[in-house]
Amino acid sequence: MRSLSTIAIALAGALLVGAAGPAPGARWAFGKVVFARGFDAPVLLTYAPGEPKTVYVVEQAGRVIRLRAGRRAVFLDVRRQVTAGGEQGLLGLAFHPSYARNRLFYVAYTSDDGENVVARFRSNGRAAIASTQRTLLSVRDPYGNHNGGNLVFGPDRMLYTSIGDGGAGGDPQDRAQDPRSPFGKLLRLDVSKPQARWQRAAFGLRNPWRFSFDRETGDLYVGDVGQGSAEEVDFTPRRSPGLENYGWNRYEGSQRFASGDPGPGKLVFPIFEYGHDRGCSITGGYVYRGSARPSERGRYVVGDYCSGTIWSFRVVAGAAADLRTEPFEVASLSSFGENAAGELFAVSHDGVIYRLS
Repeated sequence: MRSLSTIAIALAGALLVGAAGPAPGARWAFGKVVFARGFDAPVLLTYAPGEPKTVYVVEQAGRVIRLRAGRRAVFLDVRRQVTAGGEQGLLGLAFHPSYARNRLFYVAYTSDDGENVVARFRSNGRAAIASTQRTLLSVRDPYGNHNGGNLVFGPDRMLYTSIGDGGAGGDPQDRAQDPRSPFGKLLRLDVSKPQARWQRAAFGLRNPWRFSFDRETGDLYVGDVGQGSAEEVDFTPRRSPGLENYGWNRYEGSQRFASGDPGPGKLVFPIFEYGHDRGCSITGGYVYRGSARPSERGRYVVGDYCSGTIWSFRVVAGAAADLRTEPFEVASLSSFGENAAGELFAVSHDGVIYRLS
């Protein structure tokens, strides 16, 4: 995600890798309805296992709001620990797969002392217990942008995150391809082991703003924000043969960006990309697995923060297929979200949550 301050951009043209025709009628497309309003710069909506009627909204300044049956309560408040603004703030939240039993959850934020932090908390079922905070990752934030910050449990029950390439422009210290650096990598941690260390799960990311695993297949989708030309979606099937490298900064999208050979891993190119005539900052989404719209099951939904454009497509034999531009936009699209049933939501940084219906 680019700076979450107001972005003024003129968008023209319609060049998109993979031709996308006009959206079909509403019967064969997603729509949006307002789900909730009045949040302070929300950047994520998610759910906790064992709570089918509850969702959680992450506010960039450092709060998590628990929303159930229209009633709101502060679940977590770490505003005193967080530096917020631009691309910094409270950026990620993930609940342990066994949360209903162990009450463990995890957050990612940029701290007031200049660190990219992943921390674990325990709750009492209604709110976080502040005294249970434990830091699992703390890495100096060199530039203040490209913080990534998403947290997701994978099908292997490991916790995944990324802190982007460290910031600035063009990855000046070549961190994304450096095996010694945690920046520009997809990182994972086996939280079941007290002394476990973070592992490199993939290389070559610039600023992955929202990645997700398909809850049915376990396939991984990564929305990676581009430099100046292309926004991209990277894809790794659950049964990937080995370590993958998404190319940054040797490549931006499928185009050469810098000279030199990529670092470790198999070089893979995006399954979907678009130019800056269609937007300027990708917001990765989810594969729809809900029941409200059976005809849409299996479609991956993704959008752009600047233009508000929403696309969806299916992956067939490792490639994007049936690309569609949805018949609505979401201003300041900071994230998508899922509830326990697999229904999808879109989050506007302006404070509104939409249900994609």
